[in-house]
Amino acid sequence: MLTSVDPDLIRVLGDPLRLQIVTLLARETLCTTHLVEETGAKQTNLSNHMKVLREAGVVETEPCGRFTYYKLKPEVLAGLSEQFAALADSARTASENKRACP
Repeated sequence: MLTSVDPDLIRVLGDPLRLQIVTLLARETLCTTHLVEETGAKQTNLSNHMKVLREAGVVETEPCGRFTYYKLKPEVLAGLSEQFAALADSARTASENKRACP
């Protein structure tokens, strides 16, 4: 049975800044200061986006002194990738599943 893609996760990753953050975190674990420097976003705006990513389970935090580091949870993205792969597999056979008009 085909599973549907998680619309909440798509919404979370659909924001350009959050997608940029996820791309940066795919390369390395970064603290808030690094993310502000890399994205050019204001710290308060970035913190709000990080909260959304944390609540969606996309990133996890790692306290380090007075800094908070963020690390991507690859299994979440891998699960999303598997959901899209299942949709692609279904689409490959879709032409064979033509519904007749009434």
